[in-house]
Amino acid sequence: MSTEQKITYCLWFNKKAEDIATFYTSIFKNSTLNTVQRNPIDTPSGDKGTVLTANFTIEGNHFMALNGGPDFKLHNSVSFFLHSDSPDEIDELWQKFADGGNVFMPLDKYPFSDKYGWIQDKFGLSWQLMLNNPEFEKRPRLMPSLLFEEKLYGKAEEAIHFYLSIFDDSKIGMMEKYPAGMEPDQEGKIMYGDFMLANQWFAIMESAHDHSFEFNEAFSFVVHCDTQEEVDHFWYKLSNGGKELQCGWLKDKYGVTWQIIPKIMIQLFENADREKAKRAMKAMMTMVKLDIKKLEEAAG
Repeated sequence: MSTEQKITYCLWFNKKAEDIATFYTSIFKNSTLNTVQRNPIDTPSGDKGTVLTANFTIEGNHFMALNGGPDFKLHNSVSFFLHSDSPDEIDELWQKFADGGNVFMPLDKYPFSDKYGWIQDKFGLSWQLMLNNPEFEKRPRLMPSLLFEEKLYGKAEEAIHFYLSIFDDSKIGMMEKYPAGMEPDQEGKIMYGDFMLANQWFAIMESAHDHSFEFNEAFSFVVHCDTQEEVDHFWYKLSNGGKELQCGWLKDKYGVTWQIIPKIMIQLFENADREKAKRAMKAMMTMVKLDIKKLEEAAG
């Protein structure tokens, strides 16, 4: 996969990756279904020849739908803001997401926007549709948002500075905090904040309401690395206080899942020589932190 984005997005599903990619690219005008990759070997998540990933682009943002199995499901801990200047566009998208979906906050007028709603679509991905407010600085059409609640409540500002310390081309943007009188939310906690990592915008919010969910592997941020030095940097920094998983996956100290992926690995997996792809994948399956040299040696 070719991408200029340093950080892309991975959605974990069970045997629905291609359907999901087709659905999202059918409802967004500025979208493309890119590549479908099949398992070159039998894996825990699928037999040889079955769809492993479906890659697609929405509003210039690269997504990978992964057939990972039934272990994890998407929920509202991660959502996507969709900013629009058109009330009609918001109405149209809302109707498409509402078909088989669940409303988290109804589409209505709010103090921060004349039209806003938060909805989970039929595949479990959450969307915050918002009409742009001319009083606010514009943000990208599409941007991911993290929700800190329960044991993470009060740690959002700390998390922002943690992420900024790891990525270049990073900065803090807006920071709106709860005023007094909005119980159960506490004065001074982050109602809405946004920040830039590697020239990409992210949002973060805190909620004291009981949502009963936390971050899991159903949504992960994929960091694309050019060198082993870069792989090592992001691996050790992001996993500090968190948990190393497998195959380049880790959870940071807030529970957010990341994949630290050398770009060469994607090229090896997409190699027209399927035997080389098989050998590279078999090598990857034995690794925790990914090793570029060993992947290349295995591929031959």
